[in-house]
Amino acid sequence: MLRPISTSLSPNTERDDIKLTFKLLFQPWLWRKTRIGARFLTGELEEEFKKYFKIDFAVSFNSGRSAFLVILDALDIKKGNEVLLQAFTCNSAVNPILNRGAIPVFVDIDETLNLNPEDLKRKITEKSKAVIVQHTFGWPANLDEILKICRENNLILIEDCAHSLGAEYKGKKIGTFGEAAFFSFGRDKVISSVFGGMAVTNNYKIGERLREFQEKLDFPSNFWIFQQLLHPILINYLVLPAYGINQFLGKIILGFLHKFSILSKAVYKKEKKGEIPKYFPKKLPSALSLLALNQFKKLEKFNQHRRKISQIYQENLRDKFNLPLVEKDENILPVFMRFPILMNNNTDEILKEARKRKIYLNDGWRKSPVVPPDTDLEKVRYILGSCPKAEETANKIINLPTDINISQKQSERIINFFKKYGD
Repeated sequence: MLRPISTSLSPNTERDDIKLTFKLLFQPWLWRKTRIGARFLTGELEEEFKKYFKIDFAVSFNSGRSAFLVILDALDIKKGNEVLLQAFTCNSAVNPILNRGAIPVFVDIDETLNLNPEDLKRKITEKSKAVIVQHTFGWPANLDEILKICRENNLILIEDCAHSLGAEYKGKKIGTFGEAAFFSFGRDKVISSVFGGMAVTNNYKIGERLREFQEKLDFPSNFWIFQQLLHPILINYLVLPAYGINQFLGKIILGFLHKFSILSKAVYKKEKKGEIPKYFPKKLPSALSLLALNQFKKLEKFNQHRRKISQIYQENLRDKFNLPLVEKDENILPVFMRFPILMNNNTDEILKEARKRKIYLNDGWRKSPVVPPDTDLEKVRYILGSCPKAEETANKIINLPTDINISQKQSERIINFFKKYGD
């Protein structure tokens, strides 16, 4: 049976991760426990983050959007404040802004799929309070220019590092440039605990407010934690093998698991309508914290692998397609959470053909300036035509996988498939 290639179905998980998940699944007394004797379960991951980034505060939550929501509270973002963020982003980066009663202002992107500093300047008003910089797919944004604009306009810079754990700009870790930053450990991120996130800052006042907010939160329910622990097990031992037999069988089984709430979806229905579900914000459960910690210890291995696979794509596809994230720049060290290619062909048809070959590349980052594609743009206050580059990119992009389970042989399978579609 041909092993299926997938961009978004728990791609990071290795044997040790699944073994740990099995172990935790049968230790429910640990799921929401904070300590065992002197061992501070929920604090170990936070301490590792503080050491890695050389920062004073790292505060964990049950998702990246939870961390972002709490950062907005700590920064006292109020009703009517404008928060500028790039288009070609996820609704998870928009909904916390709406939840505060603030106004998201979408800025167009540049050739690296990141926030365009020139369009940022044009869209600043007297109501502007903060700027979110995304570092799309682990490629650092133009921080020198964005920081300069923020200083000149008295704007707070927040880094959305959901794609960029381990990336660097001018030798400094992404996540240490703004007043605060947040990371995601979602199922298809740089490291994964299915759900999970971290807020970081060096500002004492902000850090204390983050910690105070966290302490007041509850843990998610045991059922919610159970769903997340089941995810890597069922995906690896049931869903992916089913996709390996037949794409329709895989889709039916995954649909069944979602319909009957055996597994949770990455994005909830309410989030596509600009709302925050009841599951957020919450504390990061100890079980998921331990999964994230296990992956964090492998971060450099993961990122080196991503760069290696991306180099293979680059060498073989650069004469065929527009590759937005390949420009040589000694100032940046990217992590390539995905390797995007831009095509003039019908991407729906190409993905359909790829599925026939057990190559599943529809990761949701396409077809809309606010993803997933079925997000209600009116509800998240995106105005069509306001960010033409982002809209054009969304219609041309296909993202190739770079995770630890993509071997050189599999990357060559992907390359051979795409070569026939080159311009």
